[in-house]
Amino acid sequence: MDTRRSGLLLHISSLPSRYGIGDLGHEAYRFADSLAAARQRYWQILPLNPTDTGTDNSPYLSQAAFGFNPLLISPDLLLKEGLLETQDLEPLPAHSGHHIDYPAAIAYKNRLFTRAFGIFKTRGADPSFESFCREQGAWLDDYSLFVSLKARFQGKTWSLWPAEFRDRDPEALKRAAEDLREDMEKAKFLQFLFMRQWTDLKSYCNARDIRIIGDIPIYVAYDSVDVWAHSGLFKLDEKKQPVFLAGCPPDYFSATGQLWGNPVYNWDAMLKDRFSWWNGRIGHNLKLFDIVRVDHFRGFVGFWEVPAGEKTAVNGHWSKAPADVFFGQLKEQFPDMPIIAEDLGVITPDVVEIMEKYQLPGMKILMFAFGGDWTRNPYIPHNVIRRCFFYTGTHDNNTLQDWMKNEIGDEERRRVARYIGRPVQPEALHWDMIRLCMMSVADTVIFPVQDMLGLDGSHRMNNPAVYSGNWRWKLEPGRLDAAAFGKLSEMTETYGRDNPHPS
Repeated sequence: MDTRRSGLLLHISSLPSRYGIGDLGHEAYRFADSLAAARQRYWQILPLNPTDTGTDNSPYLSQAAFGFNPLLISPDLLLKEGLLETQDLEPLPAHSGHHIDYPAAIAYKNRLFTRAFGIFKTRGADPSFESFCREQGAWLDDYSLFVSLKARFQGKTWSLWPAEFRDRDPEALKRAAEDLREDMEKAKFLQFLFMRQWTDLKSYCNARDIRIIGDIPIYVAYDSVDVWAHSGLFKLDEKKQPVFLAGCPPDYFSATGQLWGNPVYNWDAMLKDRFSWWNGRIGHNLKLFDIVRVDHFRGFVGFWEVPAGEKTAVNGHWSKAPADVFFGQLKEQFPDMPIIAEDLGVITPDVVEIMEKYQLPGMKILMFAFGGDWTRNPYIPHNVIRRCFFYTGTHDNNTLQDWMKNEIGDEERRRVARYIGRPVQPEALHWDMIRLCMMSVADTVIFPVQDMLGLDGSHRMNNPAVYSGNWRWKLEPGRLDAAAFGKLSEMTETYGRDNPHPS
């Protein structure tokens, strides 16, 4: 991570697809080819964990920290390996412009998965599937039982299940596993399909000198297999309800802070357990990705916890986490520590100290560069440091075009014009901003595809101040502009960012 390179941010769900949601199929390979042709060395994505309509399909509020999102499985690849027939693909799900229609996509994919599982069962034993189940059993057994029980109890949160299942009585779980054997096998089968398709795609990217940057949400959803199976690692009361909820204080995105609703960790219990759950999670993700971005990194040092029942995050308080002990033992297990610390928001000296001690690069956001005492702003290109990942914006930001038009005032617009050296031209704004990142000393620069294409605010991925309607953006077919990739390639060469990774 200490060589000049660049890349693009695009989640798998946002790839073009006639199946209602982007997937690991042909368009993913096509995008990888475009990255390689444009000399881009990184493809950054969002978390691959299962999503749920109850949490607005957010990949940051998953029911399984170790699991994969079956919606991203490619029907075309299932067809290719004989797990579907051509007629199974019809009728196609409803489309809604450049937004995912989740109910339609979910209903469509579930029908295909039932069909694929039926064909799979007729083939008899599959050694690769059996091997996958053994290798991933530490999380897969609990996951498959959790989703099967959740279906049996009509989607109810696990804390509302009958007591023997809520409290994980061993005999009750054993009986349930026998009764739900078929459902559990199907759940494992979908995880197996995802892993196989993902492994092939990652190998394809790596062979073209593209490294994958994954994303680890710091928290998990309360209604998750992780909290159900490891309730002692979270701050819950005697009824297994959260005592505190995670969030962050008022900031750039929201005057009342952000109340995420996740239970917070019981770090004392994790310390006694030698962080086994977190160690397994980090190791799991480092097998999936070349680099991992850890979301809300400051939560490993000090975290904002809000008493359960509060309507906003305003009345929270900071609590300490054993960061030095945690990262010290993590460094012993993973000496290279290919981790990006998402260090945006309120960053205190103790967070900086941990990042510097363990040489973890942070993030800089160009959109944040033009406010306040802007010439001394740490995000303005002439102040950006080498060891960082520099972005025009992230999945939480507006697009550059809408940011300029609707989010900043006249003074900031004048500052942008002064910095680029001429009046702002809307049609060229995104390239001017990309150029500012490219020519900086930052080792790595990453751009959301929306910014490369100069798209407006209707293409935004997430608005943290809005609690519904996010995570739906997808590219329409033909929108991946060859001319844009050509211009990106030219800039990459001009600013010395076409450096290959070591073989």
